[in-house]
Amino acid sequence: MAVSDHVDLDGFIAGVKRRNPGQPEFAQAVQEVAEDVFDFIQDKEEYHEYQILRRIAEPDRVISFRVCWEDDKNNVRVQRGWRVQNNNSIGPYKGGIRFHPSVTESVLKFLAFEQTFKNSLTGLPMGGGKGGSNFNPKGKSDHEVMRFCQSFMTELYRHVGADVDVPAGDIGVGAREIGYMFGQYKRITNQFTGVLTGKGLEYGGSLIRTEATGYGAVYFLKNMLEHVGKSLDGMRAVISGSGNVATYAAEKVTQLGGRVLTLSDSEGFVHDPAGIDQAKVDWVKDLKTRRRGRISEYVKEFKGATFHAGQRPWSVSCDVALPCATQNELTGPDANMLVANGCIAVAEGANMPTDLDGVHVFKRAKILYAPGKAANAGGVSVSGLEMSQNSERRAWKESELQAMLIDIMQGIHDRCAEYGGAAGSKYIDYVKGANIAGFKKVADAMLAFGVV
Repeated sequence: MAVSDHVDLDGFIAGVKRRNPGQPEFAQAVQEVAEDVFDFIQDKEEYHEYQILRRIAEPDRVISFRVCWEDDKNNVRVQRGWRVQNNNSIGPYKGGIRFHPSVTESVLKFLAFEQTFKNSLTGLPMGGGKGGSNFNPKGKSDHEVMRFCQSFMTELYRHVGADVDVPAGDIGVGAREIGYMFGQYKRITNQFTGVLTGKGLEYGGSLIRTEATGYGAVYFLKNMLEHVGKSLDGMRAVISGSGNVATYAAEKVTQLGGRVLTLSDSEGFVHDPAGIDQAKVDWVKDLKTRRRGRISEYVKEFKGATFHAGQRPWSVSCDVALPCATQNELTGPDANMLVANGCIAVAEGANMPTDLDGVHVFKRAKILYAPGKAANAGGVSVSGLEMSQNSERRAWKESELQAMLIDIMQGIHDRCAEYGGAAGSKYIDYVKGANIAGFKKVADAMLAFGVV
């Protein structure tokens, strides 16, 4: 096979943008990885010869389909659904399904690309995929959500399976939606298999799956701090979001002795100088899951707290920050503000919540900064463990799963540290470490398969 000419980074990114017009989120995700991987592969001719990075940046397939359903007034509604299967070199495609008006092909391609490296870092045999629809479950009745989920799965079932592609939940897709989709899959195929994760405990789900992403992000943060001789005890934390990831991150920070100052939703954030303790976290969980309320209601319940409409919490002085809401919620100016206010560590609970400018700010400041592909891998790790339990027809105890999650997050930290350090320096570039460690495992598997 002829050896290809090496392309510089700018030329590679220009090619990605040219092949994927109008897809800025996907181009951003590829650029963030390529900035670190390019130096690593410069002297590895086999990676160039087999065009490994170019192939990883091209999904195996993107499936797009129409989803028709009827609302409670018998109006016919039409949405668009997707499944992006990015890479299955180390295992079945694995990644969530997102229902939100912001869902586009670009967003799902970026998420599937990120998922490929995140899953690689866990050490579990899982490839990368992502799916979803621009359907918005907010304000819909249970019956409307059920009809949509059934219609969505009627199209999706052809492309998924326990050994092919195993979706999970994501934004807008919780236990209710997973249940409806699993029921429809079982109805169509007459099979009871582990085709979805995040299932209810009654039908093959795993303990601690709900908590796993938030807990995992805090475990990674704890590992980073301990690596430099620090502890979470007494640390002030700002957290964005108020869903599962944010509330369980707040819970674990509190358990480890930290003080959580903020939570947020799409309307703004609340700042509670007294700290959002366990009782307050439980109140927020109930607000968001049972009552489906807004975070602004917090200030009516807890005196001394303030609500900041239309703002994000990064202006609040803190020691550590956990962005747990959505992509690109933390910008360059936000990152500068956090650093100026004394923040020493950031652990991403969401997928790519920091834009490229913000990433560069954190790296220049050399603070402890864990990208989502490493820090928020706890959720997919427990999803992988759910797959194993389904295959074995068994269920592990909570204590066993907690121990495995802690061990997996420690392993991810150590892999990032191995590839993110530099000779003669104590600083660890966790972004670089995560990108290279995640890439290498997938790349080496691809080399083993030849050109496929």
